[in-house]
Amino acid sequence: MFRIRTGLMGVATGLVAGLLWMSAPVAQAQGRDQVRCGSDDGRFTRCQVPWRDAEMIRQESNSPCIRGQTWGVDRGGLWVDRGCRAQFVEMGRGGGGYYPPPGYRPPPDQGGWRPGPDWDREIRLQCESNDKQYHFCQVDVGARGNAVLVRQLSGSACQQGYSWGWNRAGVWVSKGCRGLFSVNRRW
Repeated sequence: MFRIRTGLMGVATGLVAGLLWMSAPVAQAQGRDQVRCGSDDGRFTRCQVPWRDAEMIRQESNSPCIRGQTWGVDRGGLWVDRGCRAQFVEMGRGGGGYYPPPGYRPPPDQGGWRPGPDWDREIRLQCESNDKQYHFCQVDVGARGNAVLVRQLSGSACQQGYSWGWNRAGVWVSKGCRGLFSVNRRW
């Protein structure tokens, strides 16, 4: 009887510890150079890190974490999207056991696949948050590209970083922002 009770207490303690870990903030430092970053409810999330580049060391979500599609690093920091949740470290700091997922393309300075000659160009697109919810308009911006708001189409304010923004995978809008965007694709 005593052993059964001890076993149940151990299970209960483990469950409580697991629940506390799951309720931790989305982005939290877990070591000197390690950060946990997660996309709750499939939404775009930015985690502030002082790094120029990162690598994923452990995926924690069932949703795929694919660099350049559901996670990446840009001028605004580390970002995750579409349910990706993982632990990241600064590039070159302890990620030796990580192997990229199928379909991952290495950054341009490491060689590998290159786009065709007409890839670097401007693309105009309309992206809308009609229901005042987050909406992502997918377009490959490229490593050196950017996006700008050309014309606001909504009565709600379109303010970069608040109700619209961009990352390597495209443009996002929220809070009722609707606009015409110019994406300058640059490899």
